[in-house]
Amino acid sequence: MLRYYTAGESHGEALVAFISGLPAGLKVDQDFLDRELWRRQQGYGRGGRMKIERDTAHILSGVRHGATIGSPIAIQLANRDWQNWQESLPVAAGDPAKHKRVASPRPGHADLAGALKYNFSEARYVLERASARESAARVAIGALAKLFLRELGIEVLSHVISVGAVILKTDISWEKIQSLQDHEQVILNCADAETEQKMKEEVDKILKTGDSLGGVFEVVAHHVPPGLGTYAQWDQRLDALLASAVMSLQAVKAVEIGAGVAAAYAPGSSVHDEIGYNGTDDKDSFTAFTRARNNAGGIEGGVSNGEEIRVRGYLKPISTLRRPLQSVDFASREPVKAAYERSDVCVVPAAGVAAESMVALTLAACALEKFGGDSMLETRRNFEGYCQQLKNY
Repeated sequence: MLRYYTAGESHGEALVAFISGLPAGLKVDQDFLDRELWRRQQGYGRGGRMKIERDTAHILSGVRHGATIGSPIAIQLANRDWQNWQESLPVAAGDPAKHKRVASPRPGHADLAGALKYNFSEARYVLERASARESAARVAIGALAKLFLRELGIEVLSHVISVGAVILKTDISWEKIQSLQDHEQVILNCADAETEQKMKEEVDKILKTGDSLGGVFEVVAHHVPPGLGTYAQWDQRLDALLASAVMSLQAVKAVEIGAGVAAAYAPGSSVHDEIGYNGTDDKDSFTAFTRARNNAGGIEGGVSNGEEIRVRGYLKPISTLRRPLQSVDFASREPVKAAYERSDVCVVPAAGVAAESMVALTLAACALEKFGGDSMLETRRNFEGYCQQLKNY
């Protein structure tokens, strides 16, 4: 069973990610891990923190001589900004006078809810853990999940559908999404150059007002075999697992599988993906069954059906505004403006990269549950046997 979790604070010494359950013998590409972390830091509208941090995955355990060894993997991501926070966030008691309080909770953030839950007198500790900085640790272990899925021919990528009111109105092929990954500069990770320019202009307008922008990203998992997930139990349905994984990301407020939202307003005849059979041996397909379209987003009845899996995340605007909203002082209970800390204006492309990791981790967990294997040799053998079974169906 694949298990993973993270630890660390936004301005602490480091983030740490743990993952166990990956088979032995998976080749680990350090450059790929660091490239994934780089992708998460990119995008037009990012804040000053991205100029400070240069994330790299420091593997502490579970990988030797460039490959997994079957034991738990621990990865550390150092926070360069820690040098500015050692006296403010010490592990020991330290000097209370140097503590940097978050004196007033920010609307839309975890500040007030977290302070009430844990009985904190202010929101510093809430901010430190609830921050989206934590998602960097998920991207590190998500990169390992991607490397595992590649061994089965599965690729996971994302692109941006909308930023604020600017919406991409055309369907984007897998090939166009792939081409985005070759860019050495990430603007807004939109596959249509004209739309991306309009998105950039939208960010510029919001930047001048001191506000922030949300948007929609889409994660696409390509060449996923039918049979991952199950309809047998509610908590093992693949769509439910993916929705939970993507919703767990900071600022994501809604998740859509395929054409889920539009499907709610359309008749069944225009929604459900009609089935055909071509009877020929297509080496790129798992079976000879075909679909005229993919409104289901690659999942029917909680099970992958062999089509591309498409998951959209709807991201609310960042909660920290340079032009703060109304709030209340924790100590005096008097009306004040919400606290402000260095922040982004738009993070939709970065959120898409983090969501890729959550989708990859979910698919890797489902694949390991189905195919098993303590070594990559065993897992690939089981996978190839299943693929042959599908061909013979």
